[in-house]
Amino acid sequence: MNAARIGRPEARGLALEEFSRFAVGVGDLSDDEWDRPTDCTHWDVRSLALHVLGSAEAQSSFPEFLRQLRHGLPLNKEIDSHHWVDGMNEWQIRERSHLSNAEIAGQLAGIGPKAVKGRWGTPPPARYLPVPFGSPVGWQPLKYLLDVGFTRDVWAHRIDLCAATGRPMQLTAAHDGRLIADIVAEWAAIHALPFRLNLEGPAGGMFGQGVDGEAVTLDAIEFIQILFGRRPGTGILPHPLPL
Repeated sequence: MNAARIGRPEARGLALEEFSRFAVGVGDLSDDEWDRPTDCTHWDVRSLALHVLGSAEAQSSFPEFLRQLRHGLPLNKEIDSHHWVDGMNEWQIRERSHLSNAEIAGQLAGIGPKAVKGRWGTPPPARYLPVPFGSPVGWQPLKYLLDVGFTRDVWAHRIDLCAATGRPMQLTAAHDGRLIADIVAEWAAIHALPFRLNLEGPAGGMFGQGVDGEAVTLDAIEFIQILFGRRPGTGILPHPLPL
């Protein structure tokens, strides 16, 4: 069965918890783990953490978001990006490259509540401004990003962090399971194909739609890695839902 989508009140708690979990993961890194490559092209663990920090600072202040956007857009041509946000991500990393690993971890420990407060302080008219997210999501109101999109991004990078370091990922049904159920519901609505999906692990569950669909059983986090383009998939799985 597919669960109900995440509403705005629930989304705020999930956002706060995800920032906290990511900060704990970064704060526990050893010196050599900061340099390990991740599944994000051209990013090591340090670059990944710098992006999450820079993105959180943009979320905490709309003027800061606009400043990062202004500096980031010209970088898209330089880095041969595939999405307008790539240049902004690159600027976040470059601008904070002087920070020590300890400074990155320390700033991440305190930025989460500020970022969430900034997101939830966005006035209603601005929340409905249309934003291009590319295929297959297309144009969505800004609230799509504010409510769940930014949280998914941090969560996906916590998956990347654990994959890069080999450390176990903290997973709970109430947090990670809700994020996965929401993602499955959106993914299913986009491709509209019948399927039966058995996701294993503490954040997993049984999902499906239609009749006589493909039956798939795999680990819940592996499923997310396929959807987000970190791993290859077969059958119905290559239908992506990129962040």
